[in-house]
Amino acid sequence: MTSSWKGKGTVLLQGAAIVAIAAGLGNEMAMAGNDQTFNTALLKFTGFLQGSGGKIITVLSLAGGVVGLAAGRFSLAQIAIPVGVGVGVGTGVPIVTAAITATI
Repeated sequence: MTSSWKGKGTVLLQGAAIVAIAAGLGNEMAMAGNDQTFNTALLKFTGFLQGSGGKIITVLSLAGGVVGLAAGRFSLAQIAIPVGVGVGVGTGVPIVTAAITATI
């Protein structure tokens, strides 16, 4: 009868060593701080969604609902989706921005 665990100890030991090395060397990168790497992209994206981009997305969603109503196939989704998109664009951006810029 052969053991199914034979030779598994070295693999486990190597994996533990890799995790220990990565934890020791990579802790500087995981710390929250004053890194401004993505600040420009965040400001552009936030400005787009809170400005004309958010309005365009909401109007297009509302137009899709109106076209569906005019086609004669009424459903609650044609009203709920444009309302959800409008609420998401209006309130979602500050929530995501706060989550991204939070200091842990």
